[in-house]
Amino acid sequence: MKLTLTYALFVVVAGAFSLVMVYLAMRFVPNYPLGDVNPQAAAVATRPDTLQALVKASGVTLLLLALIGLGAGWLIAGRVLRPLQDITRAARRAAGGSLDHRIGLTGPRDEFTELSDTFDDMLARLQRSFDAQQRFAANASHELRTPLAVSRTMLDVAVADPDGQDYHRLVSRLRETNQRGIDITDALLQLSALDNTPPAMERLDLADIARGAVDTVREEAGTRGIALFADTRPAPVTGNGVLLRQLVLNLLHNAVRHNQPMGGSLSLTTGPDPARPGRTLLTVTNTGPSVSDTVDRLTEPFLRGSGRLAEKDPTRRGHGLGLAIVSSIVRAHHAELALAPNPGGGLTVRVALSGAR
Repeated sequence: MKLTLTYALFVVVAGAFSLVMVYLAMRFVPNYPLGDVNPQAAAVATRPDTLQALVKASGVTLLLLALIGLGAGWLIAGRVLRPLQDITRAARRAAGGSLDHRIGLTGPRDEFTELSDTFDDMLARLQRSFDAQQRFAANASHELRTPLAVSRTMLDVAVADPDGQDYHRLVSRLRETNQRGIDITDALLQLSALDNTPPAMERLDLADIARGAVDTVREEAGTRGIALFADTRPAPVTGNGVLLRQLVLNLLHNAVRHNQPMGGSLSLTTGPDPARPGRTLLTVTNTGPSVSDTVDRLTEPFLRGSGRLAEKDPTRRGHGLGLAIVSSIVRAHHAELALAPNPGGGLTVRVALSGAR
């Protein structure tokens, strides 16, 4: 209605302006009777008569223009706003919880098609985020419930047969199970803190952090028979030292624990990014089983290399949060994370950070 009235008002004002200009021009008509070439004919009209007739005709014309403006404005406004109505209906469906609807507006590229495409992209991102949140809630509940269920089972068995228990072993297993629940909770709290609190930044050398992390995991890698290679060239960055150390440790632990049982290899490199000057590149490559089917979702919480199931080997068992924490640290540093499966198995992880400023 507002657009219709605007169109009609514009048409009436433009018409009124044109008629006023004609009226003003007619005032310069000579003020003498207009007659026929036949001298015996009566006078037709004087200038006041002409102006009076023009005013009457102008009134009728403005009325017609107003009616035409209202009708045409209503049709034009409806046609122009029809895509907006489609977007509104999609927004209402999204507000009601349905995120699988897409507008898919066709036609020439204009503001409405751009708005439609942007809205569809937003719905797609919201749907992916909502699905990931649902999976996270379900998996977190399962992961947190598992240690509690195991503890309860062990306690029930001890209550049912108190004389036949090795209480030293029972307490040790309960402590181990309880510690697993604490570790999962701490990791979840760390994820939450990374996504909500910006870290303090400083200038540092990522190579020094990487060398310290390599020394930390070298013994575990040797125990598993994994050859560890490190090429730590200077890599000045601006970041948080504690978080970057956690990032490198998580990548190394992931590369060690999801490697081949024996005879595998692991390499870490740091240095300038050859493709983009001013950027620093950290690369961790390991051998191991193929992960091509799950590589796109490895940064999701609780997703392990073998899927959602924990490893049977307790020394290889993780919480499925290592790469999720890495992804959060990367986002906190406004860096880039790329995961690529190796042709022969295993994974290559690249983290590109901004150079020191």
